[in-house]
Amino acid sequence: QFVVDVFQTGSGTSTNMNVNEVVAGRANELLTGKRGGKSPVHPNDHVNLGQSSNDVIPSAIHIAALLEIRNQLLPALDLLRKELEGKSVAFRHIRKIARTHLQDAVPMSLGQEFSGYARQAELGVERLQAVGERLSELALGGTAVGNGLNAHPEFASRVIEAISWETGVTFKEAKNHFEAQAAQDAVVETSGVLKTIAVSLVKIANDIRWLASGPRCGIGEITIPSLQPGSSIMPGKVNPVIPEMVLQVSAQVIGNDAAITQGGQAGNFELNVMLPLMAYDLIQSIQLLTGAARSLAEKCVRGIEANKEKCVSNLEQSLALATAFVPAIGYDRAASLAKEAYEKKKTIREVALEKRVLSEEEIRRILDKMVDKDEAR
Repeated sequence: QFVVDVFQTGSGTSTNMNVNEVVAGRANELLTGKRGGKSPVHPNDHVNLGQSSNDVIPSAIHIAALLEIRNQLLPALDLLRKELEGKSVAFRHIRKIARTHLQDAVPMSLGQEFSGYARQAELGVERLQAVGERLSELALGGTAVGNGLNAHPEFASRVIEAISWETGVTFKEAKNHFEAQAAQDAVVETSGVLKTIAVSLVKIANDIRWLASGPRCGIGEITIPSLQPGSSIMPGKVNPVIPEMVLQVSAQVIGNDAAITQGGQAGNFELNVMLPLMAYDLIQSIQLLTGAARSLAEKCVRGIEANKEKCVSNLEQSLALATAFVPAIGYDRAASLAKEAYEKKKTIREVALEKRVLSEEEIRRILDKMVDKDEAR
């Protein structure tokens, strides 16, 4: 049984010995029919042979993290990227108003907006792939302090070869065992990447819930799937439950990164002494982001629909539309159109047509050019 709590001695010795005893006990059961004991297989002399908690636990952290990232998180993020890219293509011809500083900006397409989200997910994948190189280095063979005391010279290379074969992931011996055991920089770096992905998901989830706000008194440029009644008191209310879940997951991951950063500072001389904390928080962050990314892709993004009429209405009502006319009529005339439209409570298009500053065809061509300009990039 694995009875040891996560919060224990900083080297993880309690967990390492727990594993040694379980393995020895099971081996003795197979050999003698009696579970447990220290004969003929001894937890220290045999199971722990050539090893120390000080090289085993750092290696276990790297192995677990890299396997979880490759087998779980990377596929989930790539799925999210694909779903977002699909929406960027589907929405590429839907004009809308862009927003900066929470204020109306210039025309763009809804597809362009979603292409930015897709690229964020894609960059998350690239960042994880890059950090995998550092996680693939294992401290095995260093034993107590990194100099390999009591370990066979070929122990590390043979064991790591077996681990690579079993997992299907190429691991290698650490270039410097003293760094691999005294510091946990690869874990801190990986957590930093996970935090970056969490921040990306916050951006995406927040934008989605704002764009879907309403349905009648908000921005309302998209609709998201209805998963559950949103209120116990307000009939018909539907809340953005998946984006809100993503925000909470991201907050937890960002908090875990702060703890892991503190843990990374606990490398005193030849050993880091906050390994259990770092292991627990790192794996939790990977698993949380995996679930959040997959749920966001499958239960939210996949079902998003564009509210084309609201996109057009918001665009037409925006005075910032005058910015699009500057190359054709100059800044001063465009500013004059915006001022008059505001004072008369009309749209920029209406004032431009009334004053015959631009024709309907010219306005359409200007908007098409702004929206389509970046589609080919």
